[in-house]
Amino acid sequence: MNIQFNPEDFRCKRPFHVEPTNIVSVNDDMQRVTDEASAMNKRIHYYSRLTSPADRALIAPDHVLPAPDEIYVYSPLGTAFKVDSCTDGYGKNSSIVTIFMIWNTMMGTSILSIPWGIKQAGFTSGIILILLMGILTLYCCYRVVKSRKMIPLIDTSNWEFPDVCKYYFGSFGQWSSLLFSMVSLVGAMVVYWVLMSNFLFNTGKFIYNFVHDINVTEIVPGTNGSNKVICPSAASGHPPQNRSMIITSGNNTGFELFEEWWNKSQTVPFYLIAVLLPLLNLKSPSFFAKFNVLGTVSVVYLVFLVTVKAARLGIHLEYNWFTENDFFVPEFRILFPQLTGVLTLAFFIHNCVITLLQNNRNQEKNVRDLSIAYFLVGLTYLYVGVIIFASFPSPPLSKECIEQNFLDNFPSDDIMSFVARIFLLFQMMTVYPLLGYLARVQLLRQFFGNAYPSVFHVLILNIAIVGAGVAMARFYPNIGGIIRYSGATCGLAFVFVYPSLIYVISLHRAGQLTWPALIIHIFIILLGLANLIAQFLL
Repeated sequence: MNIQFNPEDFRCKRPFHVEPTNIVSVNDDMQRVTDEASAMNKRIHYYSRLTSPADRALIAPDHVLPAPDEIYVYSPLGTAFKVDSCTDGYGKNSSIVTIFMIWNTMMGTSILSIPWGIKQAGFTSGIILILLMGILTLYCCYRVVKSRKMIPLIDTSNWEFPDVCKYYFGSFGQWSSLLFSMVSLVGAMVVYWVLMSNFLFNTGKFIYNFVHDINVTEIVPGTNGSNKVICPSAASGHPPQNRSMIITSGNNTGFELFEEWWNKSQTVPFYLIAVLLPLLNLKSPSFFAKFNVLGTVSVVYLVFLVTVKAARLGIHLEYNWFTENDFFVPEFRILFPQLTGVLTLAFFIHNCVITLLQNNRNQEKNVRDLSIAYFLVGLTYLYVGVIIFASFPSPPLSKECIEQNFLDNFPSDDIMSFVARIFLLFQMMTVYPLLGYLARVQLLRQFFGNAYPSVFHVLILNIAIVGAGVAMARFYPNIGGIIRYSGATCGLAFVFVYPSLIYVISLHRAGQLTWPALIIHIFIILLGLANLIAQFLL
């Protein structure tokens, strides 16, 4: 919604949208939005539609605006952040808080696939690609941040990047940005469903074996000793299932029955429907946004787990630049685009970076803070990916055994992995309704003008989204593949094409376009297109 303000008033004002039945108090269920505020919101919403963003004929007076409400920024990677309101024209967040928010928003499920991506690309080329993709996506993100300021004679202070796309490309920019945004959201939700099925399966298996004092061993190759590492896909070449061999058990029949009804791909993905589908139909999932700290805890714990495992396993590296042997992969491999696809989503924050930086108290330091945040994200990915790859015990196992979710390389009875799965499972179950809510708002509001037109509309949309997740968990539970396909698809628009095209067009209209700038940005667009095409060829 567009609410326009007097430019001479430097006090912080921003759009607001109030749904009285959706906003509740932190401590109780009483509504904290008055009927007067709700009516005034509808009145301003009506007047704001009567003029274009460039027309300042209708300006909302100060006295009609209620106090700022809660705003949350949702990342397709799985994090929700509360954006504090601002006073005196400046955001409340310091640079350190802004950097942390960007880091935490960007860190998502992709971190679990980084070691696999390095294995696909080769150790040396994997490190180089992480650095190059971090720099390239940072530059494109910088172009997104600067895109609003290159529009003359229009107040763009409340615009997001899709608004900029609509300004330059009309309805095509509006609908295409919606399409690619939905690809990133639904792709993230599908990855979440696959991972939640994985974590719920392994967690349930650990608890059942512990309660019934059952000692099992996986029917897969692995190392011996207390720091066991397994190769689930060695025998079949497919993602690991739940087949086990009993070593010590008091009730073989009960264990076999449990394994029949507790299957990673055939039963567990359907069990999640009973819990998550009702949560998706809630009008407002703001309650779950309070658990966004779990994202930080999960990432910190993963770094701790990686460090401990590496200290116990040691370093296992051998440099073979172009040849492959039984235990090691070459330093450079033709499969490297699979890593670039994963990294496109791993460094993806372009659709919400403007909102995050708007609340930075030091607006003149936005570029610096964004660069530091990208540096920290890249450093985290490098640390986890390099340490897992280097410490993977080769021999006796081959580096090819590194799974798309590196936690699958640790058996279900591993205590540290069990704790990590518990953290990640609970975090994803609280973030999943937030992603579904954002998908619903973007899609249904675009088609029906209302984020909740009816229970029927919402239920049909949620069944389709959940169905996609169940189907993938049942037939294609490969998170690395899902991440690289969705990352390369949405990244083509938001990371490579739109920021570059908008910059070139704005320079051309200002008469400042040069041949070097044109060639560089066309090259960036071609890189994004090649990145997408390569995902389907390799």
